[in-house]
Amino acid sequence: MTTIICRDLAIGIGGRTIASGIDLNLVPGTMTALTGPSGCGKTTLLSTIGLLQDPIRGTLTIDGTDTTGWSQRLRRGFWRDKAAFILQDYGIMDEETVAFNVSMRLNAIGLAVGGDRRRIRNALGLTGLASRGGEIASHLSGGEKQRLGIARAIYRNASVILADEPTASLDAGNRANIIGLLRERAERGATVVLATHDPVLVEACDQAYPVGVRNI
Repeated sequence: MTTIICRDLAIGIGGRTIASGIDLNLVPGTMTALTGPSGCGKTTLLSTIGLLQDPIRGTLTIDGTDTTGWSQRLRRGFWRDKAAFILQDYGIMDEETVAFNVSMRLNAIGLAVGGDRRRIRNALGLTGLASRGGEIASHLSGGEKQRLGIARAIYRNASVILADEPTASLDAGNRANIIGLLRERAERGATVVLATHDPVLVEACDQAYPVGVRNI
C-alpha cells in the first residue's frame, strides 16, 4: 500500500505554470478524481503524481520520502514496483499480443508470453477480453485498449493506479464494469487517481479535486 502527499505543488508545461497551490492526500483504499475543463492541468498533475515529470515547485512525498531530485533509477523502481498507468494513448504495444500486453514478459527463451498464465486469464476475463488474449493488440478498438490497460494493472496488483480518462471511450455497460473494477482495486488497498470529465466516474470516487481553479 502506498501513500502520496502533495504540498503546495505547482505544475506546468515547458516552464509555464498552469496550476499551483495543490495540496492532496492520496491514500490506500481510496479513489480520487482530478477534475476540471480541458487544458486545466489534470493530465499534467496526474503525470507529476506518477513521477513522469517534475513539479515546478512544492513537494511530493511517497510513503514519507520526498521525491524531489529522484534519479531515473529510483523513478523506474517506483514504476516497476508500485505504479500502473492507464493512459489516453493506451501505452499498448500494438505489434504484440493482448496477453503479452498484460504481463509485458516473454518466457525464458523469448518465444512465448511469460508470466502467470492464470493471472493473465483472470485479468482479461475481468475486463471482458477473455477471448482476445492471442490476438495482436492493434486489432482492439480504443475502448478495448483502455480495458487492456486496466487488465495490466489488475495483473500487476499495483499499489498505485493512475488513469487518464479511463472511461472516455466506453459504452455505458463497459463504463460500469471498469468503474466497478477500479473501485474493487481501491477496496483491496490500491491508491487510485483518475483524471476525468466523466460525472459518473467522479461520483464513484471518494474525493474530487478540481485542478486549476486557484489563482497562480
